[in-house]
Amino acid sequence: MKKYLLLLVLVPALLFTLLPQARAEIKAQSFSLSPFVGGYTFIGKEHLETAPAFGLRGGYNFTPHFGLEAVFDYIPTEGKRNSNIGELDAYNYHLDMLYHFMPDRQLVPYVAAGFGGQSREASGPFETTRSAFNYGAGVKYFLTEAMALRGDLRHLILREDGESFHNLEYSVGLDFMFGGVKEAPAAVAKPAPVVQPAPAEEPPLEAVPAAEPTPGHYKYCVTLHGEFDIDKAAIRQEDKEQIAPVCEFMKQYPTTTAVIEGHTDNVGTPEYNLDLSKRRAQAVVDYMVANCGIDRSRLEARGFGMARPVASNATDEGRQANRRIEAIIDCAFDVKEVKPPERLCMALVVEFDTGKADIKPQYKDEMAKVADYMKKYPTTTAIIEGHTDNVGGYEYNMKLSRERAESAVRYLVDNFGIEKGRLTAKGYGYTRRVAYNSTAEGRAKNRRINAIIDCVVTK
Repeated sequence: MKKYLLLLVLVPALLFTLLPQARAEIKAQSFSLSPFVGGYTFIGKEHLETAPAFGLRGGYNFTPHFGLEAVFDYIPTEGKRNSNIGELDAYNYHLDMLYHFMPDRQLVPYVAAGFGGQSREASGPFETTRSAFNYGAGVKYFLTEAMALRGDLRHLILREDGESFHNLEYSVGLDFMFGGVKEAPAAVAKPAPVVQPAPAEEPPLEAVPAAEPTPGHYKYCVTLHGEFDIDKAAIRQEDKEQIAPVCEFMKQYPTTTAVIEGHTDNVGTPEYNLDLSKRRAQAVVDYMVANCGIDRSRLEARGFGMARPVASNATDEGRQANRRIEAIIDCAFDVKEVKPPERLCMALVVEFDTGKADIKPQYKDEMAKVADYMKKYPTTTAIIEGHTDNVGGYEYNMKLSRERAESAVRYLVDNFGIEKGRLTAKGYGYTRRVAYNSTAEGRAKNRRINAIIDCVVTK
């Protein structure tokens, strides 16, 4: 008996040591093949010794929660002392229904129940078959996306000639998964794919917003609310003074670059507004080159049309707010002594352990960049954004990204004394990728935290 228990402990321990951990999930329309070993105890009046069990399960998952599984196992046992039973071979075969709890997690508990039979063969003219009902529970722990370590416990109730017999089976094994499809994520404004195996199968990356921060740099964001004539891209004389601070900043720091974004309201067709916004952004670039002496290679014009409103287009005020030019200035961290712009964005280079949200002590200096700026300008507030790669389900990553952003907020409060009311945590999961998720490098870029600081300066 001891050697069977030792086997049940050593097998999973060895697998935990040798194989990497990974987040995965039970997929709908997937097949599974599950070899297992374990122990089998004949309870009460069976008069048979506890013995090892060897078996194989084959299953099909109709949905992530519900699956059907055929099971066959073999138990070589013998009669107990003072019984007239010699060596005996028992064969179990049954069809089970499984229900998986939390099928999109790395650790998936389940319950199972089914019906079948048990056949026994012993030395001499002894052979019998009994009907068997079983029920129990277990867990599946995913080691890779297609393989899980599995533990299972079953109570079997056998019937013969109106009499009931109770057996207990406990086993460990491996689940090998084949095929399957992932459920569509919950409806969101811009749903993203869950996991794609190769770049060619992932949708093309959208253009990264100019305000997306780069590690080692700030992004200063200044909104220019200029008034353009209808269907015109020429800059009015009275609006040129808004461009002057941007010019002066770029002259003061000649290593900086800028993206000039054009945005419109929703009056007109999308095609019309996209072209108009690009022409207006280009007009600002041309003005800065011609009148400020900024080298054209340091400037880029992008048009977004009406795709990125900041207010409702249902009112005149909202439409006015949406008719805007954004100047996004890229600066190295050494550009410190500068009057705060409307918004400042910075990327925090913080690495997390798989499935974890706690911030390690070695990243204190990285977090201090946000804290120092907010202490210097005490009227500022900040949104801490959490982002993930696409390993795991949609809901899992949304929750994980929120937890990581909240962890960063707590860290700033507890370690630097930033008031909690000045900080907000937001999780975006994998919906705002900046690289393909099909490579380790791309996934690392998508696992990021951004600090978006709104600079409300008291004059």
